[in-house]
Amino acid sequence: MSLRTYLDHAAGTPISAVAREALLEALELTGNPSSVHRSGRAARRLLEEARESLAASLDAHPTEVVLTSGGTEADNLALRGSWLARRGDGRDQVAVSTVEHPAVAETAAALAAEGAEVVGLGVDADGRVLDSAWAALGERTAVASVMWVNNETGTVQPVERLVEDCRRAGASSHSDAVQAVASEPVSFAGSGLDLMTVSGHKLGAPVGVGALLVRRGLALAAVGHGGGQERDLRSGTVPTALAAALAAACADAVARRTERTATWVGLRTRLLDGLAATDLTGWRVHGGERTSPAIVNLGFDGLRSDDLLMLLDAAGLDCSTGSACSAGVIQPSPVLLAMGAGEEAARGSLRVSFGAASSAADVDALLTALPGAVERARRVGG
Repeated sequence: MSLRTYLDHAAGTPISAVAREALLEALELTGNPSSVHRSGRAARRLLEEARESLAASLDAHPTEVVLTSGGTEADNLALRGSWLARRGDGRDQVAVSTVEHPAVAETAAALAAEGAEVVGLGVDADGRVLDSAWAALGERTAVASVMWVNNETGTVQPVERLVEDCRRAGASSHSDAVQAVASEPVSFAGSGLDLMTVSGHKLGAPVGVGALLVRRGLALAAVGHGGGQERDLRSGTVPTALAAALAAACADAVARRTERTATWVGLRTRLLDGLAATDLTGWRVHGGERTSPAIVNLGFDGLRSDDLLMLLDAAGLDCSTGSACSAGVIQPSPVLLAMGAGEEAARGSLRVSFGAASSAADVDALLTALPGAVERARRVGG
């Protein structure tokens, strides 16, 4: 099998050595953590140690950590659980930014079909929520959700403003921080958020585990029912081994955040400087100046991103057209459209994202292949 260059870490990054070790060790245990016998107590002990570790990494209290199957389930629980808990008090409104991940956007759409009023918080050309948009939060707002770092453009949102205006309105504040933990100084306590989502496979844990952080004392309704695990908010046997892997991966990501961020800044600069030195014209960078260094969203005139993606794939490079949840569907990026890009521009973007193992050689491989791939994609698209 030929070697490939992987530049799609925002979609999923390889499992880290520490997470793999934690997973394999935990898989040796026998016992349901809800059981009262010795094996069950051993599993429960490991589960709670993982919860404490995850809480410490994210500056939260262990009781605020609700383990889930990943970011999508956590986002669903945050929005639906908030709406169900508060609609009886006249708070039947859900506010979300117009550039949210489908896990938030589609949940909001489903709630609208069930009677919720959904308010879209508009963004500027960089993808940041407009100052004027916050005025939409009011006495009917149950919850407002704005992602910390956009998964397509890397744009960093003003979480502090979200918290401030939610407090003014008496609404719950939620942020999908799935793309933020590896590159931003994420503190649940320091942020003032009521709800925050994290996901394992963006940090070096296996697919299938994540968490919703829920501020103590917050009213939140369960959206599924069963044995009452996870504070009665997320029933189902908790996967102890996956929780241990998530905790190990998150601790490692936080401990190495400073050095990795510095590396990603260098790789981003190398990529953009390298592109500027080519003969390519008609390209731009989306997301503005305040973006995660781990995500670079490039726009190219006169092509379809799917064509470019396939040409790069054939050259041994793994990139993305944006959210992996919509990959393979030829349509304009809803995120770029919300930022004011026209349909042609929204069809011609390429997302490059870095991870722990990304190197200058990866960027150089992309720079070698990209000019020719762009020109070929333009001929196909034309």
